Amino acid sequence: MTNIKVRFAPSPTGHMHIGNTRTALFNWLWAKKMMGEFMLRIDDTDFARSKKEYEDSMRESLQWLGLTWSSEARQSARFDRYKEVTEKLIKEGRIYACYETPEELEFKRKRALSKGLPPIYDRQALSYTSEDIAKFEKEGRKPHYRFKLLDGEIKWNDEIRGEVKYNAANLSDPIVIREDGSYLYHLPSVIDDSDFGITHILRGEDHVTNTASQIQMFEAIGGFVPTFAHLPLLTGKEGKLSKRLGSLGVRELKAEGIENMAICSYLAKLGTSEDIRPFYSLEELAKTLDFSKIGHAQPKFDVDDLRHFNIKHIHTMPYELVRNRVSVDETFWNNVKANIEMVADIEVWHKICNGEITPIIENKSLTDTAADLLKNEAFDNETFNTWMNKVKESTGLKGKDLFHPIRLALTGEASGPELKTLLPLIGYEKALKRLKGQKA
Repeated sequence: MTNIKVRFAPSPTGHMHIGNTRTALFNWLWAKKMMGEFMLRIDDTDFARSKKEYEDSMRESLQWLGLTWSSEARQSARFDRYKEVTEKLIKEGRIYACYETPEELEFKRKRALSKGLPPIYDRQALSYTSEDIAKFEKEGRKPHYRFKLLDGEIKWNDEIRGEVKYNAANLSDPIVIREDGSYLYHLPSVIDDSDFGITHILRGEDHVTNTASQIQMFEAIGGFVPTFAHLPLLTGKEGKLSKRLGSLGVRELKAEGIENMAICSYLAKLGTSEDIRPFYSLEELAKTLDFSKIGHAQPKFDVDDLRHFNIKHIHTMPYELVRNRVSVDETFWNNVKANIEMVADIEVWHKICNGEITPIIENKSLTDTAADLLKNEAFDNETFNTWMNKVKESTGLKGKDLFHPIRLALTGEASGPELKTLLPLIGYEKALKRLKGQKA
């Protein structure tokens, strides 16, 4: 069996957004499920827009999510290798120089469309004479370079989309090097994937056409052609999610109090035939990854849905996962977690139960009666109901008129966890003082 190796290859031109977080997650989960390797590759060839602060932010986000990597590389350190392969392909006629200006290319595109033809490059550059080239260079033109696609059918079995076919005649020869000598995404990515032994490429469906061209590039450089899986793109209220649109990202979600495993659980099951449910380890989540359950429709990412799911996630979260993040013991956590929205909220209720508060006395007659009827004994989950039945019988009050003043006196808050849960945590002495309007 081939050792599985995948990669996540972000460009450090912005912070991690939900779209590329999902791509990274699926790659990591697949590697874990198949006992393979997960590689981080920094695609930093865009010198104008790549920034260290973005790279650092991406690394921090990946680590916080638990998506650790076993190896890494950066494209800016591999230009000698790209040049070596490029020169070989130029000699073999698979990469060729083109001298058209952007304006000339745009004119050709519009002319083809006006004739009802696909806007495919006409390969005029292949018929240049040495005189033509000398003329262009005298004019100060600098060439861009294209990869020549061979005629015929390009097909592959996509792990998500099934069989995919393209007729190379319907595709433009992709530009691989710009006029300024900088590389576009296509060829360096193929060279890297080949050199680093990437066996599976999981990425968004916006790369499907790229894949058709890149398969021929893999073959041209004599490399192993990986297995491909193209995920349907997430959409949001503003359309396609991307860092350029400033979509909500990992940093913002973390700062808001969204749990890392809530994000991973949600993204892993969004757009699948499976229910979105809480997972509390990436290893367990990885076991459930099944490409056949991923739908072909573009799933809609709604941050409000994620927020609601995060609350559900916290309500069933085991204590061992928060032990080092909170100051409460396991009993307190298990008794109160079902009533909080963020893990940090537990500290608020710990302070209310164990610290000093100023009670709010809304109905003094009621709270005085409640204080008289409260027995100094060990409290359990039945104590509150038994006590309230006696207070109800004595005062004739019920519903909100009964419970709201008691809650204000015991907690100083108008809402929160059930009082039958809080009373044993507050204890007799504090409860009695608070009912009497004393700080406690």
